[in-house]
Amino acid sequence: MKWKAVSFFLVALMFAGMARMAVPDTFSRDDLIIPPTPERFTICYNGSCEEIAEVRLSAEQWLSIQSLFKTNTSAEQERKNIRRAIASMELMVGKITGTHVDKAGVFAHLGEQGQLDCIDESTNTSFYLTMMMNDGLIRWHSIEDRETRGYFLFGWPHTSAVIRDTDSQQKYAVDSWFLDNGEPPYILPLEQWENGWEPANF
Repeated sequence: MKWKAVSFFLVALMFAGMARMAVPDTFSRDDLIIPPTPERFTICYNGSCEEIAEVRLSAEQWLSIQSLFKTNTSAEQERKNIRRAIASMELMVGKITGTHVDKAGVFAHLGEQGQLDCIDESTNTSFYLTMMMNDGLIRWHSIEDRETRGYFLFGWPHTSAVIRDTDSQQKYAVDSWFLDNGEPPYILPLEQWENGWEPANF
C-alpha cells in the first residue's frame, strides 16, 4: 500500500467521521467493472484498492458456486450458504490473482503483496454478492451499501459488506477481514458489528 493512498484514505475517513457521513464508495471508480459477472469482474487488493485485477471464472467454477445454494429454504440457511460461497470465491480468485496469501487483519502484514484491507475485502465481497444475486442464487436477502464504523473519533475505522433480510429487515455485516483468505466470513447483526464487535482472541 502506498503512503499517498493511505493518507488520502485516512483524511477522507476523518472528514466523513466529523460529518457522520458515509465514506465515498470505491464503486464509483472507473477501473472497477460494474455490474460484475462471473465471466468478467474486478477485485481489489494491496490496500484500499491500490491494485485492481480483472478476473474471469470458468463455467465449471461458477457452477460450483451455484451448487452451494441448492439447499436454500430460509434466510438463516441462505446466510450459511453465503458464507460458504464467499469462502469458495476467495479461494478461486486467490489462485488467479495471488491473493491466496492474504492473512487475517492487516497491520501485521502491512505493505506485503497480495494482502487485503477492509476496503478491499468489503468491495470484493459486495461484488461477489452482487453476482450471486444477479444469478438468482440469493433470494432471502438484499445487498446494501457498505457500512463503516469508527471514523477515528469513535474508534479505528473499519468497513464491511452488508446484506438485509428482506422479511425481518434485519441488516447483517458480512466481514472477511478478520480471517485468512478462503475462510467463511463472519455474518452477524449490523448493530452488534457497529458496536465494535471483534472475534475472540483477535
